[in-house]
Amino acid sequence: MKINYDHSFELPRSIVWKYIKDENVLRSSLPGCRFFEERSTGNYLAEIEIQLGPIKDMFKLEIYTIVENSASTYRLHVKGKGNLGEINGNGVLHISENQGGTSLSLMAEAEITGALALASKRILDGSADKSLANFFQQMEKEIKKRIYLLKRRSR
Repeated sequence: MKINYDHSFELPRSIVWKYIKDENVLRSSLPGCRFFEERSTGNYLAEIEIQLGPIKDMFKLEIYTIVENSASTYRLHVKGKGNLGEINGNGVLHISENQGGTSLSLMAEAEITGALALASKRILDGSADKSLANFFQQMEKEIKKRIYLLKRRSR
């Protein structure tokens, strides 16, 4: 399964870059996240409840991230297992300035096995796009909330 997704943040790239790696922002942004912990720099464990159309399952994930080019390229590998199948995926996030905001582009490939693999491509593609949109919209809200709280504390 190939995934291409673009998102625009109404925030400067330096702010997006800082918070896109923040454990608390990631935990709060992941739809269905039940557990999220950074084991070491760039290495996370997570439990996420997913829903793909009529299919619902709890996945235990290992997420590995590598910063390739400071403030612009972020590579990740996700491996997970649920009751209905397994997922093994790689992705690259490219972050760039865009008229005072930030453009994020995600290119990923995922291999899905088990009962999840039997779901139609249309359901998987639609659910992936919706989940990514929810994730990045929530991430932007979390970042703005944290900036607001920091400004408020410094008054």
